Amino acid sequence: MPIVRFRLNGVETEIDADPDRSLLDILRGQLGMTGPHFGCGAGECGACNVMVGDRAVAACDAPLWSVADQDITTIEGLGSPEQPHPLQLAFIAEQALQCGYCVSGILMSAAALLKRNAAPTSREIKEALDGNLCRCGSHNRMVRAVLRAANEMASG
Repeated sequence: MPIVRFRLNGVETEIDADPDRSLLDILRGQLGMTGPHFGCGAGECGACNVMVGDRAVAACDAPLWSVADQDITTIEGLGSPEQPHPLQLAFIAEQALQCGYCVSGILMSAAALLKRNAAPTSREIKEALDGNLCRCGSHNRMVRAVLRAANEMASG
């Protein structure tokens, strides 16, 4: 099988696997990244979102070959318990977490947005999170959390 190389959470990574396998399968099954969750399996719910470069990508719908030589960030690489990302702190402060199933994908969508746009409007945040399904009804708190994180990141 061919070897596919990419950077996962800042670490050079090589995988000897079928390049048509889904990125989600590789991340969870071979690399131990349990943050991206399997939801719909069709790239529609956002539970498996990761960042590829500065874009949120549904890992269930991305073949391994499509991320060759790319930078991939999962929730495990966004922050750490010792140094959480401002988004993670803002989601806690705004109580924007409920069951947690969708949150890693939502955080990755929000992080990708903030990477491209440091000062998004509420509307831009809603558009960026539109592809993420959450059944818990925390959407308004999530938007407030992203706005809070953007403000905190801007103020240093």
